[in-house]
Amino acid sequence: MKRIAIVVSIFLAVIILGILVIRVREIDTDVTKNRTKVGVVFNGELLDHSWGQSHYEGIEAAAEELNLEILYRENVPEDERCIPVMEELIDEGCRILVADSFGYGEWELEVAKEHPEIYFYHATGVQESENLATYFGRIYQMRYLTGIVAGLQTKTDQIGYVAAFPISEVNRGINAFTLGVRSVNPEAVVYVEWSNSWTGDEETEAASVKLLDAYDIDVLTMHTDSLKALEEADKRGIWSIGYNIDNSALFPDTYLTAAVWNWGAFYTPQFLSCLRGKFHGRHYWDGAESGVIALAPLTKNVVPEAHSALEQAQQRFEDGTFDVFYGPISDRDGVIRIEDGESMTDEAMLNEFDWYVEGVIICDEE
Repeated sequence: MKRIAIVVSIFLAVIILGILVIRVREIDTDVTKNRTKVGVVFNGELLDHSWGQSHYEGIEAAAEELNLEILYRENVPEDERCIPVMEELIDEGCRILVADSFGYGEWELEVAKEHPEIYFYHATGVQESENLATYFGRIYQMRYLTGIVAGLQTKTDQIGYVAAFPISEVNRGINAFTLGVRSVNPEAVVYVEWSNSWTGDEETEAASVKLLDAYDIDVLTMHTDSLKALEEADKRGIWSIGYNIDNSALFPDTYLTAAVWNWGAFYTPQFLSCLRGKFHGRHYWDGAESGVIALAPLTKNVVPEAHSALEQAQQRFEDGTFDVFYGPISDRDGVIRIEDGESMTDEAMLNEFDWYVEGVIICDEE
C-alpha cells in the first residue's frame, strides 16, 4: 500500500508541476503583457457624436482589453498630407495603423508598401494588400430597417436624405433606405441632397436647409458625419433618423432611431490577431450577426406599428431568407437591375453602385 501511495503521490506531483509549467508558459507568452502602440488617423474629431466617435469608442474598448496605447490624430486631410502624419505615428512606435475614411486609401496603401512590418487597417476602403486590410459593415441592412420606420412615420410621403458624396457606399445606403421605406409605404419618395462633405457643418446645414425649404418633408435622415441635418430637423420640429451612434438624448422630441456601429466587436479580435502575428490583408464586410452593426432603440416618438414591422424584417434577416438587394429590383427608369430570385453581388454593392432604385429623387437632377 505504501508503494502505491508513493507512486500516486509522485504521479499527482508531476500533474501539478505540469499544470504550473503550462500556466507559467501561458503567462510568459501572453501577447497583451507588453503595451502595444496603435496609431489612428481621423478625418474629423474623436468626440463628434458621429462616425469618429463610433470608432473612438470601439478602439478604446479594444485598448482596455488588450493593453494598447492609442495615438490619435484628428482632422487629418484626405490627400497626400496624410502621409507624413502616418509616418510620424510609425516613427513613434505604432505597430498598427488605422485610417477611418475612404479618402485615405491611395495614401495609406503607399505608406503600407514602405512599411511591411506594420499592420494597416482602412475603414470603408476597397484596395487591400499583404499588410493592409479594408473593412466596413453591412450597415445597409440597418438602413433598410430605418427606412421602414420612416415609411410608417411620414404623413406627407416626402422623406429627406442629406448625403455626402455619390459613391457606392452612400448610394448603397440611399437605395437600401428607400427600399425599406417603400416596403411599407409604396407611395413615399426619398429626396436626396448632396452636402459634398463628410464633416463640414456649413455644407451639411446648407444642404439640409435647401432640402427642407424645397419639399414638404416630415422625416429627415443623413449620411454625413456632421449633425447639422439632425439639428435643422429638430429646429423645424421634423422627425429625424440618425447614423453612426445613437444621438436620441440630444434630440428627445424629434429623434426616431439610427443605424449605428459597435466597432469594438471588430477592433478587439482584429488587434488581437495582429498581436498574435495572424493578420490577414483582406476585406472584411460584417453583417448583423457579427455585432458590428445595429439598430438604435426606437424612441417614444416612433409610431406603434413600426415595432411589429421591424420584428418581421429582422426575423427575415436572421433566418437568412432575405437580404436588401434580392430581386426583383428596378431602377428609377423601370429597368430591372436585379432579376427575380437573384441577389446583387458583394463586388457590385461595394464598387459598382452607380444607380438608384425607384422612389429616389436626386434633387440636383430635377
